Amino acid sequence: MIHAATLVLVMSIGAAQPAISIAARSRSVQPGELVVLSIGAPAGAGSIHVRAFDHDVAAYRDGERTWRALVGIDLDAKPGTYRVTVDARAAQGGYDLVVEPRVFRTRRLTVNEAFVTPPPSEQARIDREAALLAGVYAAPAPERLWTAPFVRPVPHEANSAFGTRSVFNGKPRNAHGGADFLSPAGTPIHAPNAGRVVVARSLYFSGNTVIIDHGLGLFSMLAHLSAIDVHEGDVVAPGEVLGRVGATGRVTGPHLHWAVRAGTARIDPLSLLALLGTAAPTSARP
Repeated sequence: MIHAATLVLVMSIGAAQPAISIAARSRSVQPGELVVLSIGAPAGAGSIHVRAFDHDVAAYRDGERTWRALVGIDLDAKPGTYRVTVDARAAQGGYDLVVEPRVFRTRRLTVNEAFVTPPPSEQARIDREAALLAGVYAAPAPERLWTAPFVRPVPHEANSAFGTRSVFNGKPRNAHGGADFLSPAGTPIHAPNAGRVVVARSLYFSGNTVIIDHGLGLFSMLAHLSAIDVHEGDVVAPGEVLGRVGATGRVTGPHLHWAVRAGTARIDPLSLLALLGTAAPTSARP
């Protein structure tokens, strides 16, 4: 179910009528969810500035006076009321996101101990890869690179819930920041949408990994591939084959791990599909 709410809360200089309207759509307002803001701005506004959770949020024009902004509620966001502000020339608007509690389940898995407590010989590699990912996520394309609806990268349903607290070999580790799809090894993996490939290489924990920059702070990570069919710097179209499902990295068997970031927030990919996509997988470019 998609929830929608509309609020007009504007301070406008010299205007008799509100100059900004803000409407929000989401599956729910909880950690790990995406909220799509639709903003009605004054005529002639060349740009708008949106801020949420103490971070700037990129907005894009979707009509003469309509803008949209994708606000992610991070996996670890605490329940409470968070103010979203919008500035457009001489008008300012605001919207309160009331984040509700969410309880995540716990899963216990047995994997190669080297992926739970890595040997000292691997620490330099792990640090380099962490710095690589931090740099990628800190420098998104400033323009929107997608236009079509988002699509499921494989035809199978997700079998591992986003946000699950993971215990590997009896040791608690980070929460599960994506959705897992129990697809057979060798299944083609399709690009969820258009964008630029910014990572296409083997990483210690996620194995063969492809990260797509969709622009404006939106990224897709597809992990544990058996083979990668694209290169860093490639521009991909929706549905383009990126590689094949595998079991590389920290895994218990073949599957696809799809993780999405909206700005600084880790969000459930199924939330993205519900709001900006279609649940049907693509068959383009087999």
